[in-house]
Amino acid sequence: MCLPRSLSRAIRSGRTWIGLSVLAPIGMLVVSGLMLLDLRRDAWDKAELTSRNLLQVIERDIVRNVELIDLTLQAVQDNLRTPGLSQLDPAMRQLVLFDRAATARDLGVMFVLDEHGEIVEDIATYPPRRGNYADRDYFQAHKANPLLGLYVGRPVVSRLTGERMVNFSRRIDKPDGSFGGLVLGSLKLSYFTRLFDQIGLGQDGAINLYLRDGTRITRHPYLEADVGVNIAGSRTFDRFAREGSGTFVETSVRDGVKRLYAFTRVGDLPLILNVALAVDEVEAAWRTKASVIGTIVLTLCGLTIALSLLFGRELGRRARMQSELAKLSQTDALTGLANRRRFEAAYGTACSEAVRTGRPLALLVIDADHFKRFNDRYGHAVGDAVLKGLAGCLKGSVHRPSDLACRVGGEEFVLLLPDTDEAGATRVAKEVHARVATLAVGSAGIGPGSLTVSIGLAAGVADAQSVYGRADAALYEAKAGGRNQTCNASSPNGMPGGKVPLRLVGAERSA
Repeated sequence: MCLPRSLSRAIRSGRTWIGLSVLAPIGMLVVSGLMLLDLRRDAWDKAELTSRNLLQVIERDIVRNVELIDLTLQAVQDNLRTPGLSQLDPAMRQLVLFDRAATARDLGVMFVLDEHGEIVEDIATYPPRRGNYADRDYFQAHKANPLLGLYVGRPVVSRLTGERMVNFSRRIDKPDGSFGGLVLGSLKLSYFTRLFDQIGLGQDGAINLYLRDGTRITRHPYLEADVGVNIAGSRTFDRFAREGSGTFVETSVRDGVKRLYAFTRVGDLPLILNVALAVDEVEAAWRTKASVIGTIVLTLCGLTIALSLLFGRELGRRARMQSELAKLSQTDALTGLANRRRFEAAYGTACSEAVRTGRPLALLVIDADHFKRFNDRYGHAVGDAVLKGLAGCLKGSVHRPSDLACRVGGEEFVLLLPDTDEAGATRVAKEVHARVATLAVGSAGIGPGSLTVSIGLAAGVADAQSVYGRADAALYEAKAGGRNQTCNASSPNGMPGGKVPLRLVGAERSA
């Protein structure tokens, strides 16, 4: 079966194989990458949803328990205002004060303090246990601020029971509005431990409950050393306090584990709750899948690369040959300068750019004086050496990457000088004369000063396309005027082909 000519040509084309070798691994990488990203996003979505659900459950439980304690405190406040309470029997007064008190196994102490911090009423016993709490933060806060409302204190070890607790308190005012003490209820930290232990978060997962000032009330897994530690100023807590609720990924200041944090404020309380899942555990299942998919993709890519290497070697060899041929096609074999073909292309581009930008373009057309005599007298080998020497002088006279030295035929050369005005071109012409004056061919006994060149110079903008013609005409004037000089086709005197002799260069060297 014969293939169509166009299809056959495409199959044999190196570009076709390059395209296949590139598209195949790219396609595999794109497909597998999209799959992995989708799987990873699913894992994170699941983790975030789980964290938010846990936050909601925990928050509701904490709010409900704190509300029960607060209702009890408010009931005690109301009962303290009961008429004739002070005349009641002490045991009866205790029953009246705490008749609406909530009871639960995690409820800690509950008592009334007077304005001096002494216990005057105790829900647990009568007569009340003895103790002074004037040094506690909650006592000082209520004493200083009559409008404080419910105050949540820092976690403490109870002086009565020796257990870890967090205290909730409300101020008691005397009839004149002055500070009369406070009513206090507490919640054992064991309540939070039991609540958090029911939740599975993985080996490095964590739950934290903070006061808004950064004090950690408790943590899961529970560690005594973590209770009461203030982490205000850390990146994680600053974000909790600033944003109120949300999720983000950050490294823990406590143990250096990178976690997904979901956090919220607990109702209207000055509490912040967060659930943290370790990133490694969130992505564990995804990484297993990713490793399998990655292995398959790498295998396929490896096969593709192997095929690419087989064809790439041949394509590289062809490319190098084509590059060398392209270079040779634009380079003069004898002098190494750009040849006429390259000059014509560069000249056309430079002319268009000069017209577009309004910047000047200068051209030096250079011809070796009496070159035929050197060839006839010394032979073509010396003539070739002279041309090579002239090429070196021209290359040494231009210093910008945009300048181009060319051999356009025989002993005729051109210097293309984009963005160069007449004065700049004149300086280059002087340098050419100076360098040629030092040229010597020792093997033929040709010393410095024996070789000279004639130069036609032209510069222009609006008529950039005619620059070469004017420079060539100026070269013939330089030849006719005695050689070894530069003739400027745009002389300030306004005469066509006005001369700017540079014989002084040679004269100075011989003086």
